[in-house]
Amino acid sequence: MTRPWTGVIHHYHNYLPFSEETKIVTLNEGNTPLIEAPRLANLIAPDAGLRLFLKYEGLNPTGSFKDRGMTAAITQAVAEGAQTVICASTGNTAASAAAYAARAGIRCLVLVPEGKIALGKLAASLAYGAEVISVDGSFDDALEMVRAIVERQPIELVNSINPWRLEGQKTGAFEICDQLGGRAPDWHCLPVGNAGNITSYWMGYKQYEKGLPRILGGQAAGSAPIVLGRVVEKPETIATAIRIGNPARWRQALEALDESDGQITAVTDEDILASWQLLAKSEGIFVEPASATGVAALKQQIAAGELDPTNKTAVCVLTGHGLKDPDTAVKLAAPPVTLPAELSALESYLAS
Repeated sequence: MTRPWTGVIHHYHNYLPFSEETKIVTLNEGNTPLIEAPRLANLIAPDAGLRLFLKYEGLNPTGSFKDRGMTAAITQAVAEGAQTVICASTGNTAASAAAYAARAGIRCLVLVPEGKIALGKLAASLAYGAEVISVDGSFDDALEMVRAIVERQPIELVNSINPWRLEGQKTGAFEICDQLGGRAPDWHCLPVGNAGNITSYWMGYKQYEKGLPRILGGQAAGSAPIVLGRVVEKPETIATAIRIGNPARWRQALEALDESDGQITAVTDEDILASWQLLAKSEGIFVEPASATGVAALKQQIAAGELDPTNKTAVCVLTGHGLKDPDTAVKLAAPPVTLPAELSALESYLAS
């Protein structure tokens, strides 16, 4: 009989620095599907023999990959006696921190940039009971504030600068190797915002010893500090989850790219949205716009001749569910067709 899934810490306990006595705070996160995408593969690399897989992290409990790291961060915070946790967020970290804090029965404060958070993410944070504080500034301003306050108050910071977050998030690499039959892909493609995910995936691949992929990171063109090699003071992109001008894990991201012989590139909002629509219309997978950035980067690099897809295996991480940002979907979709409640009208429409 197969053992029921009870979360990433329980499943990968031997690879994580928790003792047997530690009380695990979990919502049974992880075990997300790795979906092969043959139609999308043929659209972006016709007749190349590319095997493309999509790691759909939007099916985690709060709808994003952040839950992998948050189970570890909140578990450790509780183990150390924390009663309050805090984070700065563009939305997904806030929702995840709020949910896991609620699960643990502790207080959660989240700082978000004024007017720069998708409605679905804000709603979730409020529903889980977090104290949401809107900051008249950027994500980077909010992060600077929370980093300062934890030096002055007995509060635990749960952004990705918290090393326990990386311990949880690295399990995504373990799962991908397991789902591919015990081996790493040739290419691992993902969005890059605060750079915690690129850092943690590379940690995971190295520790699991099932092979090392090359890393392809994608940043939005209006929010691409690592590509540009400088801080972006006022980042702007429709991909709100990666609208970050000064990534906390910048140095570690560069190390991952260097060690993997990887690439990082900037993609326009138009290209992100085109890939977002391709995912939905060619493979039936609905994600928030930022999640499509890895696919957009892969598509761009293949078209530019910078990446040879011939007979390669690539995994694109889809970081968040489409219901995180429903406003974008509504704005871009064609309006519904209105017909009279008559069968003849439906038949005429079908014939048109």
